[in-house]
Amino acid sequence: MTAESQVVAGRVSMSDANVTQLLRATASGDRRQLDALMHAIYQDLHRLAASHLQRERSDHTLQPTALVHEAYLKLIDQRTTNWNDRVHFFAVASQIIRRILVDHARERLAAKRGRGRRRVSLDEAGAAAAAAEPEVDILSLDDALRQLAAIDETQARIVELRYFSGLTIEEVAEHLGIGRRSVDRDWRCAKAWLFCRLADETTGAGDER
Repeated sequence: MTAESQVVAGRVSMSDANVTQLLRATASGDRRQLDALMHAIYQDLHRLAASHLQRERSDHTLQPTALVHEAYLKLIDQRTTNWNDRVHFFAVASQIIRRILVDHARERLAAKRGRGRRRVSLDEAGAAAAAAEPEVDILSLDDALRQLAAIDETQARIVELRYFSGLTIEEVAEHLGIGRRSVDRDWRCAKAWLFCRLADETTGAGDER
């Protein structure tokens, strides 16, 4: 099980019930509740940020603590969200961390004129990591996910939850309120679509890794 999955599944630190109660209390904007929430979930957010950063280039300039603080500020802006539970919160947190990292990567890419783009496996966070998977550029993957979302939003969401948030098939099914078989089928279809979409670039860049 990935570090992200351990976090979003509530297998570390505070209990689901305590965190969910705090999440719902923050909807009022009470600063004390916000501070209590930050204290309760800080270590989990830090683990999540560190896990995301492990996929980044070794010369990246972001640190987990700075990433957590930036993500938390964005999460506070969503304090009126009707959080369902801990899984919902950390799925959103992971998505926000992903966007911060993608934006940061785009800025670095623009500055370096395309040198040193990070390549990752689509199954890095998946259950079938043992199988050799083609590697894809993380920014190209982000662009392809936007295209996939325009075609099938559910499949794109499943990729986000599986790959970036590290949820299991069962956790994704519960979070989205759909059947496990549907999630498994859409996950396979989405990966196949992404591999096809990125095949030319992946093959052409194979010698750069």
